[in-house]
Amino acid sequence: MRVTFIHADGKGRTETEANAGDVLLDVAQAHLMPLEGTCEGQMACSTCHVIVAKADFDRLPPASEEEEDMLDLAAGARRTSRLACQIVLTGDLDGLTVHIPAESRNMQGPR
Repeated sequence: MRVTFIHADGKGRTETEANAGDVLLDVAQAHLMPLEGTCEGQMACSTCHVIVAKADFDRLPPASEEEEDMLDLAAGARRTSRLACQIVLTGDLDGLTVHIPAESRNMQGPR
């Protein structure tokens, strides 16, 4: 399945291939997107915050209350914000587009 990341500058884009069952954070990191994921997917931070394209947002399952609480801490959060560690890709999400927030910081650097 295809996943597109729009870079924080809004100009660049990275189109990737992923498999059903992959976690969006893992796909992003494998393609050097600047998402830190400090808590390693334990939903204890908001460093994997992404903004889902409006056209794709309703295809995602609803965020849990815990995820909503973490998104409240994310810099630049919007109505279509989600944590990449909580998005498990399915066939229904083929063609998903997410934006890396301009406020994103990857303290770990390139992998």
